[in-house]
Amino acid sequence: MSRRSGRLQAKHGKSDAENECPSTLASRKRKAEEGKLAHDSQWDTKRHKYEIQACWSQISAGGATPCILIETPQKEVSVMPDISKFARYRFQNLFISPSPLPDLSWGNPKDVWLKMLSKESKYVHSSRMLQGHSTLTTDMRSILLDWLLEVSEVYSLHRETFYLAQDYFDRFMLTQKSVNKSMLQLIGVTTLFIASKLEEIYPPKLHEFAYVTDGACSEDDIIEMELIILKSLKWELSPVTAIAWLNLFLQVSSLKDSPKLLLPQYSQEQFIQMAQLLDLCILHITSLDFQYRILAAAALYHYTSMEVVTKATGLTWENLAECVQWMAPFLRVVQRNPPLKLKTFKKVSEEGRHNIQTHTNYLDMLVCYGLFILFQEGLSHIFL
Repeated sequence: MSRRSGRLQAKHGKSDAENECPSTLASRKRKAEEGKLAHDSQWDTKRHKYEIQACWSQISAGGATPCILIETPQKEVSVMPDISKFARYRFQNLFISPSPLPDLSWGNPKDVWLKMLSKESKYVHSSRMLQGHSTLTTDMRSILLDWLLEVSEVYSLHRETFYLAQDYFDRFMLTQKSVNKSMLQLIGVTTLFIASKLEEIYPPKLHEFAYVTDGACSEDDIIEMELIILKSLKWELSPVTAIAWLNLFLQVSSLKDSPKLLLPQYSQEQFIQMAQLLDLCILHITSLDFQYRILAAAALYHYTSMEVVTKATGLTWENLAECVQWMAPFLRVVQRNPPLKLKTFKKVSEEGRHNIQTHTNYLDMLVCYGLFILFQEGLSHIFL
């Protein structure tokens, strides 16, 4: 072949390569990469056979894994010691009470129970909430909460709305210092305003909350305080309140063979009697020494039995003894008054009227409670 013909063939070959379709070039490149990956995968599989031996062999006493790893130059195996000292209970938490919830069609009962318990430690409250406020007294808190109870009944708010407002108020005061007593009503009505927006389908309007303060708080004041409270609480607004625990415990204790957890199964009359006891207790600042679920379980105990409480709450007498004894004087005061009767409310069905917050002479009951405690202390001094 002549030198001229060789140059012509080389020129035509280069031209054909340049005119080749780009998709064909991409396809060839992809096939080459897939071939390389397949080769690397085969090599990794072959090497893996020399790294793990006797897989799923019989576990020796005290063994931590069914596989024996052989150290290789490519991998260093570090054995971590078991410092938990609970090898026998590796997958069981011994410090959480078992879930009393029945099987749920919409979720795992254990997960739901653990989520509710986790909120008990997340949303912290304390009876020492007023220690940083030199001008405030425990009676001022009781009077404010009693007023919020009255406002809740006037606007037919749910019990959960009031208990959310109570929780917001107590936790907010725990984050503040030297709050003046002239600000208490504004803080209280604002917490009820926030709670109603979260809980009520048709919450009262802003001007209605300002109206019940009789000119002490304007609409702008409530809006400004709302932002201060939300920032102080870090927007953590979903505690499991004492009334929510009571509702759940009474529901679980009343379930029959075909449990329907979301449909009320208990007596409305029985519920409002327990709720009245809980209302009175929550007005006293020492109630904040107990978790909300302990308060609810103690109220359930005073109207049922320990067997019912254990079934509904998973708690034992050791968990409840202190709170039950603390609540006993409040129960005696409640029993000295006529039993509550179910009230009817406009636009509220008979099935849901027990969930509407009501108000009674709670402040007078607290005075009776104080006299009862003084009488008990006097008797103890006499006998001592």
